[in-house]
Amino acid sequence: MKDQSEIKFTIGLDENQVPEKIDWEATGSKDGAKKPCTALLVSVWDGDDKSTLKIDLWTKDMPVDEMKIFFHQALMSMADTFEKATGEKAITGDLRDYCHHFADKMKILKSQ
Repeated sequence: MKDQSEIKFTIGLDENQVPEKIDWEATGSKDGAKKPCTALLVSVWDGDDKSTLKIDLWTKDMPVDEMKIFFHQALMSMADTFEKATGEKAITGDLRDYCHHFADKMKILKSQ
């Protein structure tokens, strides 16, 4: 292995184990500083079990309107990643169409 990078999440919990604060940092980032965030979605593929492991966290003060935008952007990013990884343009087009439908239903589309 020539080089390594590390991504670290620090979760501050309240007395009921509900996230109050989330910080993340990554080696190799421009400034290497800890950055706050209010939500994260992490998916990890377990090749041995052929299953996805996931961590979905958000702070208790994450606004619902921001969660809708976060999910829309995450879904769009998944379409981009899937197309880049597989070259499957037709199905990723369908997924982007669904993302547009999702944004419309969630009323998060910017007016044209």
